[in-house]
Amino acid sequence: GEQLSFERTYLHGPLYAPVTGYASQTYGTTLIENAEDAVLSGTDSLLAPLPFWNEFTRGRQPGGDVVTTIKASMQQAAYEGLRGRRGAVAALDPSTGAILALVSTPSYDPERLSGTGAAVTDAWSRLNGSTSMPMLNRAIRQTYPPGSTFKIVTAAAALDDRVVTDADAATDTPSPYVLPGTRTTLPNEARGCENASLADAIRVSCNTVMAHLGVEVGLDGMVGTAEKFGFNDTGLRIPSGVARSNFDTDMSEDQLALSSIGQFNTTATPLQMAMVASAVANGGDLRRPHLVDRVTTNTGDTVRQEGSESYERPMNPATAVQLQRMMVEVVENGTGSNAAIDGVRVGGKTGTAQHGV
Repeated sequence: GEQLSFERTYLHGPLYAPVTGYASQTYGTTLIENAEDAVLSGTDSLLAPLPFWNEFTRGRQPGGDVVTTIKASMQQAAYEGLRGRRGAVAALDPSTGAILALVSTPSYDPERLSGTGAAVTDAWSRLNGSTSMPMLNRAIRQTYPPGSTFKIVTAAAALDDRVVTDADAATDTPSPYVLPGTRTTLPNEARGCENASLADAIRVSCNTVMAHLGVEVGLDGMVGTAEKFGFNDTGLRIPSGVARSNFDTDMSEDQLALSSIGQFNTTATPLQMAMVASAVANGGDLRRPHLVDRVTTNTGDTVRQEGSESYERPMNPATAVQLQRMMVEVVENGTGSNAAIDGVRVGGKTGTAQHGV
C-alpha cells in the first residue's frame, strides 16, 4: 500500500493495543490515541512555551509524550498468561488507582491501520470480520456476568448494613434455598453451605448464603453498595470511556437474590471487578482508575501530572479488613488455591458464569 510521510508506528503493537488504541489516517483514532490526540499531535496549549503562543504564531508545537501507568513486566505476564484465548486482564494499584496492566486477547497490531490504501482497508475488513473480534477491548468495553466474584460486593453490603455482625457465625440459610416468591430452588456446587457463616460462604462460594444475604440487605442497600463500587456509572473514563457495568435498580426479591450472586442482569467489565478487589485491598477507599501518569513536551518537561483521587468509599475500613481475611482464605483454603504464590499473601474470589450460551 501507499506509504505516507507520517504514519504511526507501534512497538509491540498487539501487546499494548488495548491501551493505545489506533491512530489511522483512514479510520480515525481510539482509546489513548483519541483521548490524548491534542497532546500527541502538538495542538494542546499545554505544550506551548507561552500563553496564547499558538494563536500568535499560528504554529504547532512538536507532539508531546503521554506516559502511561502500565508496568511493562505485568503487561507482558498478563498477555502471555492469556495465551491468545478470549479474555482480559485489568490490574490496579489499590493505593493510587493506577492501571498497571490492561490486556485483551485475541489482539491486533494497530500499525496495520496507520496509513491509507488497499492494505489498510483490507486489514480493517479482516479484523472487523473475524469471529474472535480482536479489536474488541474486552477489559473495558465489554461486560460479562461476574458470577461469584460479585459475592464480595454482597458481603460488603451485608457487613456494612449489619445484616451480618459476626462473619464467623451461622447465617440460618437452608440448602437448597428457595428463591423468594417462587418454587425455584437455588443449589450449591460446594458442600457444607447449609447455615454456613459468611466467611465460609465466601471461602467455598455458597450461592445460597450470598443470595439469602442479598435479599436480607434489600434492594436499596444492594444498589447503593454496588453503585459505590462503580456499577451503573455511565461516565467512567480512564481517559477512554469504560462500558457501564450493570446492577438493576428495580427487581423482585427472587431477581435480587440471583443478582446478589452475580447472575440475572448483573454484568461487569473486568476493570470493574478489579475496582471491587482494589477497594477491599485499600481499606475500603476506592481510588479512581487511571491510565495516564503524566504528559510531557517532546524535550521531557512535565506539563501535566495525573494525581490519585478517591472515586468513592464503598465500605468502612473494618469491613474491608474482614473481607481481606476472607479473600486470603479463598486462596489458602478455598476455591482459589490455584492463585497461591509461595511467600506472598494473596487474596481472591473465584467466579464462573454462563456467557454467550
